[in-house]
Order: sequence, then structure tokens, then C-alpha cells
Amino acid sequence: MAEISAKIVMELRGRTGAGMMDCKKALAATEGDIEKAIDFLREKGLASAAKKQSRIASEGIVGAYICEKCGVGALVEVNCETDFVAKTDKFVKLVNDVAKHIVANDPADVDALLAQKFDDNQTVEDLVKSATAEIGEKISIRRFARYAPCEGGKVDSYIHMGGKVGVLIEAKGEINDAAKEVIHDCALQIAAASPVAPEYVRREEVNPEHLEHEKEILIAQARNEGKPEKIIEKMVQGRIKKFYQEITLLEQAFVKNPDQSVQQMIDEKAKGLEIVRFTRYKMGDGLEKKVNDLAAEVAEQTKMK
Repeated sequence: MAEISAKIVMELRGRTGAGMMDCKKALAATEGDIEKAIDFLREKGLASAAKKQSRIASEGIVGAYICEKCGVGALVEVNCETDFVAKTDKFVKLVNDVAKHIVANDPADVDALLAQKFDDNQTVEDLVKSATAEIGEKISIRRFARYAPCEGGKVDSYIHMGGKVGVLIEAKGEINDAAKEVIHDCALQIAAASPVAPEYVRREEVNPEHLEHEKEILIAQARNEGKPEKIIEKMVQGRIKKFYQEITLLEQAFVKNPDQSVQQMIDEKAKGLEIVRFTRYKMGDGLEKKVNDLAAEVAEQTKMK
């Protein structure tokens, strides 16, 4: 049997919200495979799909920049070692400078970004190294997205919780003042939606493999609940509808008025406006945070008897 470390138990607990002992058992049953353990817990009704992302594990901020002249926008996550540094003016300026550079220079990926000339004297990588030396913490550019608006399109951004969450969004249609407000509200929705952040704009975009996997989980859940086979299909259809309402932006309940969906809000305020795409970054998703006493505590509570 694979050795189950305290670290992986904590990761599973952070991703599912399940109890430590349930996480330990799930990992033991799946030979330490965390993705299979998530499915195991969900099938047993011990975890929801709400916490699909890893617990926040690094410090830093997500920043954005929209060029007023060209309309191009960028979203970037830059990491550091402590929350204290993330809040300093120097670090915030670095993030803003990188976002502006991405808008102006359209790098293909992070490696290409780092290799680009930032000014006459240094590359972006040099800029980051200089900031690391000045601030005294390791700094790294983790990821970015860049949107150039399509014809008749507009790009907007929303930064939530001081840079803990950032959203870049593109829409197209008649871009008047009402439409601009709606686009910004949609960006707010993506950033602040709870308990589940949208993953797609509309249900037609949902990955078929994602949908099929969800159906398998829901069927297993229903069977574990002891439901008769003849009603399981109907139950699953109802739960898939809820699944769409959770993961697609347009079907989510609007955060400012939960009595209407986001699509209904758009139709009411800016009919004909189409949300084209979005990117949402939650700072630190999937990265590991230093743990000290908590690791020992979890190890003690999850020892195999």
C-alpha cells in the first residue's frame, strides 16, 4: 500500500472539505491517487464539487491592465514569499509594470515574457531578479492571460480582495454605457461567485469528458444513497441541471440579484450583448504553502491504527 503522507492528506482536505480521517481512508483506498480520492469521497457523499481547486498555497497578487487606446487587456499572477511583501508599493508596481508589458509586447508564454526586453537596460527576467534583490524575497511570474478584443468587442477586468482573485473578460455587441456596466458586473460575478466559480461561459462549452465524468459521479452517489435504478436517471438529470447552474457563467444566479440568472440580467440591461470568454486567476491555486505545526498535528491524527 502506498505511504499516505500528512501533506497529501492536507491537500485532499483543502480540496474537498472532508474530514481528515475520511481523507486518509480515501487515499488508502485509491493508493494515494488524489484525483481518484476526490471521486471516492464524492461518491460516498463526503465531499462536494464546490472545492475543486487546491487550497491557496503561496503569496503574491493577481494584477490587471487594460490599455485605454487599443483596448487590449492582461491579467497576471506574480508570487512572492510573504503576504507582507505582496502588499508593498514596490511589489504592486512590479505587477502593474509586468501587466503593461504583456499588453504592449504580446509574449507567447512566461518563458518568452522573461526573455523579452523590458527597457534598454534589462529584460523582464532582469527586472524580476532586481526586484528580488531589492525586496529580499524570491519573486516569480507564474502565469498570465492577454486579450485583444474582437471586432465590436470590449475587454474589461476585475480585481477582487486586493489581488487575491482577478478576472479578465471579453464581450461583444453594442458597447454603450449600460453594456459596459453589465460587462463589469459579469467580471465581478466570475470573481465573487460562491460557492463555485464558473468555469465556462455557457453549457455548450462544457468539455464532454468533464460532463461524462460528472454523470458517473452522480450515478455512483445515487446508488450509494440506495436509490432504485429506475429513478436514478431522472435524479441525475436534475443534478446535471444544477451542475450547469454552478459551472456556467450565464446560468449562475446573479450575485447582485440571486432571483435572476446572469443571462437574464444581461437580457434585461444590455440585450444582445454576448460574453465571449473569460480568465479567472485565484492567487496561489495549486501551489504549496509552508506548514509547520499543522503538519505534525495532521500526521498524529491520521496515523494508521
